[in-house]
Amino acid sequence: MNSSEENLRDLVCRVGRLMVQKGFVDGAGGNISARLDRDRVLLSPSGLSLGYLEPQQLLIVNLDGERIDEARDANSGLRPTSESPMHLECYRQRDDVQGVVHAHPPTAIALTLVGYDFQQCIIPEAVVLLGLMPTAPYSTPSSVENRDAVSELIREHDAIMLSNHGSLTAAKSLWEAYLMLECLEHCATILHKALQISDTLRPIPPDQIRKLLGYREQFGLLRPGDSNRFSKFLKS
Repeated sequence: MNSSEENLRDLVCRVGRLMVQKGFVDGAGGNISARLDRDRVLLSPSGLSLGYLEPQQLLIVNLDGERIDEARDANSGLRPTSESPMHLECYRQRDDVQGVVHAHPPTAIALTLVGYDFQQCIIPEAVVLLGLMPTAPYSTPSSVENRDAVSELIREHDAIMLSNHGSLTAAKSLWEAYLMLECLEHCATILHKALQISDTLRPIPPDQIRKLLGYREQFGLLRPGDSNRFSKFLKS
């Protein structure tokens, strides 16, 4: 194992601990992956709490989901996360994706239960970091349906809500994918509090949205189709 892989294994475990500490997952829920190279992906195993993962328990698969690592005492009886098809679809669709995080952020999920549309310009950080985040129709967790539900969306989005189920964030590094999750749930909490006060949310003015899109471009976060998606919010 080279130092790069060793560091990545440590980072996956660190992210897993943070996800549990911050309440983004519970029990054995959620999963994490990171790209090792063009054809290999490091995956969290099925059935273990992300908060207690050990680096040697992480598994290596190819883009077809087949294990290609050497079985060690720590992982010989483990299987890749049941959501691996969804993770691997992200890597197949986009060469720029280096890390993927699937979580169950409570407030964000609650908003999907009442049909909240996340594709609005309400919170500046969300506009810059998450873009106009779509919500995929409900599909059974850990199924091919779940993979297919994000297949088209992940081409043009870095953050996706999975209705009634969870979130998916993908980025050019695993750490950035995790930070997007933090932003997502923090913004969802703000929106939830605001909606308890009023069902009318005050949008960001068009001229200010243009500035935020400038930041989005500056940070290399613009995605295909952004200009069309944001165009309706830029009209005075």
